[in-house]
Formats: sequence, C-alpha cells, structure tokens
Amino acid sequence: MYTGRRLANTEPMKFWMSILASFLFIAVYAQQENIPFEKEYFPDDKEGFKEAKFNLKEGDKVFEEGELAYFNLCIPYYEKAHAFNPNNAELNYKLGVCYLYSPIKDRSLERFQKSYELDPNYDSYNIQYLLGRGYHLSSMWDEAIEAYENQLIKLKAEQASDEEFRVIRKFLEEAENGKKITQEEVRVWIDNLGPNINSSSPEYAPLISTDESLLILTARRPNSTGGLTFEADNLPYEDLYYSRNVGGVWTPLANLGEAVNTNTHDASSGLSPDGKTLFVFRGNIKGGGDIHVSHLEEEGWSKTKHLGKNINTEAHESAVSMSYNGKQLYLVSDKEGGYGERDIYVSDWDEEKERWGEPKNLGPVVNSAYNEDGVFIHPDGVTLYFSSKGHNTMGGNDIFYSEKVNGEWQKPVNIGHPINTPDDDVFFVVAADGRTAYYSSIREDGYGEKDIYRITFLGPEKQPVLNTEDQLLVGLPDKNVEVPLQPQVKVRTSKMILLKGTVVDDETSEPVAAAIDLIDNEKNEVLATFQTDLEKGSYLVSLPAGRNYGLNVNADGYLFNSMNFNIPDTAAFKEVYKEIRLKKIKIGKSIVLRNIFFDHDKFTIRPESEAELSRLHELLTENPTIKVEISGHTDSSGGDDYNQELSENRAKAVVEYLTEKGIPEERMIYAGYGEAQPLASNDTAEGRQENRRTEFKIIE
Repeated sequence: MYTGRRLANTEPMKFWMSILASFLFIAVYAQQENIPFEKEYFPDDKEGFKEAKFNLKEGDKVFEEGELAYFNLCIPYYEKAHAFNPNNAELNYKLGVCYLYSPIKDRSLERFQKSYELDPNYDSYNIQYLLGRGYHLSSMWDEAIEAYENQLIKLKAEQASDEEFRVIRKFLEEAENGKKITQEEVRVWIDNLGPNINSSSPEYAPLISTDESLLILTARRPNSTGGLTFEADNLPYEDLYYSRNVGGVWTPLANLGEAVNTNTHDASSGLSPDGKTLFVFRGNIKGGGDIHVSHLEEEGWSKTKHLGKNINTEAHESAVSMSYNGKQLYLVSDKEGGYGERDIYVSDWDEEKERWGEPKNLGPVVNSAYNEDGVFIHPDGVTLYFSSKGHNTMGGNDIFYSEKVNGEWQKPVNIGHPINTPDDDVFFVVAADGRTAYYSSIREDGYGEKDIYRITFLGPEKQPVLNTEDQLLVGLPDKNVEVPLQPQVKVRTSKMILLKGTVVDDETSEPVAAAIDLIDNEKNEVLATFQTDLEKGSYLVSLPAGRNYGLNVNADGYLFNSMNFNIPDTAAFKEVYKEIRLKKIKIGKSIVLRNIFFDHDKFTIRPESEAELSRLHELLTENPTIKVEISGHTDSSGGDDYNQELSENRAKAVVEYLTEKGIPEERMIYAGYGEAQPLASNDTAEGRQENRRTEFKIIE
C-alpha cells in the first residue's frame, strides 16, 4: 500500500510548488497560529497540559512504529490531546493519517485541511497526496483530482520512483471514475437492518440463503467464543452469528456456537443457496487463511472441516461461493500465478474422489492487476458478483458484476453509486429475485462502525409487467402460491425459478426426510441432489433459465414424485411454493409421471424421458413383489376413438421399455383412458397440458 515518502516524518520540510505560488501566499498569510505542545503556551492549565502531553506521547508510541494496522489505536489518545489543543499542525496531521487507515477514513480530510491551514510546510512532500485522499474519500472529486495532479508535479520535481507515480496515477484515475459514475446514480433503497442485527460493534460479511430466510454474518461482539480480544485493534475476535426471517422481520442475532466458532478469528466466507452448507474463513499461523466447511444437520451445524489442499494453499484463501447445483465452487486466492494480487478461481466437484478439484483461474476479463475479493455466484448460474480494486473502481474495492454469455465471462460492470463508495465495498450477496441484496457499510444512520444494509433495486420508473407467460410448472395445484413477475431492474434481470416448499406424508401430513434429484432432461444428467430439512421437511431449489428440468423426489418406503419445469432463456424470475405429498408404497396408490415425453400425436418415447423411466425401473427393481398398471391419458383434442388408441399405445410403449430393461412382463399391465379421466379443465392450454400424462398405479 502506498503511504507516501516519509509519511511519518514529524519534521517540517521546505514547501515547493510553483504552480500554486500565488495561492500559497494567500494561504500562509491567512493561516491560523500553529500552537506547539509546550507548557509556556498553556500557563493557566498545567494539569490539562500534563494530561494532553501524556496522551500525545502514548499515541506517538504506536504511530512512530509505522505499522498501519495499528494506527487505529492512536486515535483515542490523539483525540484527547486534540481536544486540549486543536491548533497544532503536527497533531492534526497525525490524526488525519490515523483516520485514513481506520474504518472511518472520511474523517481524515478535516484533520489534513486543518494541518495544512496551520502550517502549509508541514510534510510538504506528502500533503497534496493526503489532501487528495481526504477529498477522494469525501466524494469531492474535483478537489481530489486537483490535489493528485499537484502531487504528481511534486513527484516529478523530486524525481520520485516509478512506483510512487503509478500509485498516484491510480488514485487520480479512480477519482475521475468516481466523478463520472456518480453523475448517474442507481435507483435504490438502502435500509439499515435495525437493532436486531446491528449494534455498536462491527457487523459485516453478510451471507443469505437465496430465499432470504437465513442471514449469517461476521461480528466482533463481547459475547464472542472465548471472550478474547485481538491485540491489534482491541476488539473481540471475529465470530459467526445468524438470524432468521420470520414474517419479514429478522430475529435477534445469535452466536452460531462452538461447532463453528473458535477462540480465534472465525469469519463468514460463503453459504450454499439453500442455506445448508456454510464456509468459514480462519487465518493460519503462516499469515494466510484457509476455508473450512460445516453442514446443517438435525442437531445443528456440524463441526467444521478443512476444505482440502486443492482449495487451501499456503497463500490466503478468503471468500467462496457455491453454484446453485453444488458442483462448482468459486473462490478468492492470492496464490502465485494469478493476474493480480488476489484472483477469482473456480473448482469443480470431483464425484469419483468426493473432493474439490484443482481451481482454474477465471482469466483476465474478470481478474485485474489488483485485488478481487468477495465473490458471489448468483443462483441463476450466469451472474457473478465480486469486489475489485481494479477495472473502473471509484476508490478502494467496488462491487462489480459479470455475466456469462455462451460460456464466456463478459467485461465486469461497476454496479454504481450509491452502492459503491470511494471506500472499500466488499461482500455483496443478492437474493434469487435479483431485486434485493445485502452488504455491510459505514453510514451516518448506523448503530456502530459497520452495519448490515438491505438494498432494494428500483430500476427505471415503469409500470409492473403482467405475467402473460405460459405456466411453467406442469400440474401445479391452485393452492400453491406463486409470486407475480416483477418489473425488470436496471442492474440485472434474474432469469430463474425459485422452487421452495415442504415434503410431507400424503396421509399424515408429517414432514418426510427426502432426496430431491434435479435432472437435465435433455442431457439425462443429474445436476444436483438436495436433502429436505429433517425437522420441517422443507426444501429450496434454484432453477436457472434455459433448461428442461425434471425433479424427482424420493424417500424410503414411498413412491417417488416427479415434476417438470421447462424454462426458456427468456423467462423472468418466478417464485413457486410447492407442497409435495409422498404416497406410501401400497395397493391403490398412484403417481403421475411428469417427465415421460412423447412426440406430438405419436407414441414414440422422447430421449428426455430416460431419467424418469430409469427411476421407475429402479422402483420396480427395489420392490419385486408389486404389480402395476401403466396408464396413458390425453386431453379432449381429437376424437374419442383416436384419443383412446393414442393413450393406450403410449402406455404400452412404457411397458415395452421396462420389459426390455428386465422387468418381468407379468408384473405390468397397460391401459389407455383417453380423455375420460381429466385432472383439470380442457378449456385452457395449461389444463390440457396437465391432462396429457402417464400414470403409474400399484394394483397388487
């Protein structure tokens, strides 16, 4: 990090700046008196001077060591000394530097201005740079640009190093970016989550389940595990905390417990979209950091485990984010071989070895020559959010997003102001709908240093778009709740379905522990397997647009339940609640096979049916004593005789497929019912689609 040459030097230096000669004359003439910390200047308050001098020396002990990470500890001492004598150039200068390397950086400007006003010659080599930083962090773009340009003139006169020129030019570029970006603000609401979440302690690095039902974050509160204090900043060690969204209200923040937290730093790193896999960051003794993982089980979060050597190296691995299907893990690392300081990588899950594979760098389009951090892959599968000090940042880390088009990540886009500020903006997570997001920020309405905020994207002013698309879920009962399509937002349009609900016993309505296989019907590929919550039977599945999905829900002792979602690339966000009722394997019980497909007006089984037929074959193999009826059904289009014949031939085709796969013919019969047993009205396209189906029924 650039600090300027001789930043901590307390001896004034000769001021030289030819371009500002006339301005300098006025400033020197008008400056206030610089009052030294000498007892003769305070003859009437010897005790006050003695105390102020003590605080000044205590602050200097830390400041003169030059460790930037510890400058924050000087502030309480320097502020007490400043309250006694606010007109000392050196003290104002030091306070400005301390604030510059603290969480409240914008307070540095007032101190630098005061120091310059009292003595323009104090550290003339760095003062324009420092004033520039103060203006920059206060969004005073023109003043920052002028100060940085003045610093470049000074560097040229002093024949400074190339590195000093590079850093000041970078700051100048950021200020110019900020001036441009802030001319068109993003229409958003930014709301503090309130006292149930935020306190006088720092809260940051929020993680959410994709339906916003669970919030996990990092906080430094007195009730941290072990109750110890980190000596570098006198704050408690980091712990992970959680809250649940109950009726739109976040419950009071609670510690995640000793299964996740330790006596040292434990920070939130990533959360799977369904909220059941948690990634935890811990520093290591070599100065880097590793990722650990915990799973939500019946009794709570499991003991964390090291994520493995492919993910964790001797370098610093911080943030991670899991894809909607759990098959990819995006991560941040500063290991050698990257394009900058920290880069974003992706690792694929190795099914055979049951571990994460060797991470691959996302490349120079996403990764810059500077730091990337806070990675978050949206459950739509094609939008990557991250923080970066590169690209067109307006200062520090800015939030960016990149979209994957035809398998390639596109040029990152700055998410804009007021979300991004001149200071660091990191750890930005977005809900499934793409309209709400969460991050930490230091703002005037906060409860403490850093607070958690909820962002609502408003987008351009326009009327809501009505839902005129075809129903995407085959066989969705009226009792299930669907959220209407919402107007598109300027930042990003979320193209996906968020499917959530519960799995229960059809007779008792008690929760069932079930597995949900998510299948790409066209590729006959299981994309992911999700487990329901053991206590409530709840599930949460993300379905990115652009695929024909089959969902197969199965549990021991039950007939499986299947659903079909055929989601076009153009589909907008939709949330669907579905209660899945599983039927026991008993005589008379039947299920609809939603993922068996035929060509139009034919009885040729389409390849997309393979996964469903395989599951049916597995059920019959595992239950060798049952005898079943496979039946075909049509809508009311066409004549009665035609529909009867078509439905019978389709049922026969399924039986023949199973016979070829080894199921004895005598265990199956087929039947066609034509249009005689509709499940819905034939007056609508949705109803006719639901009526065209294949059923499976246990008869012996």
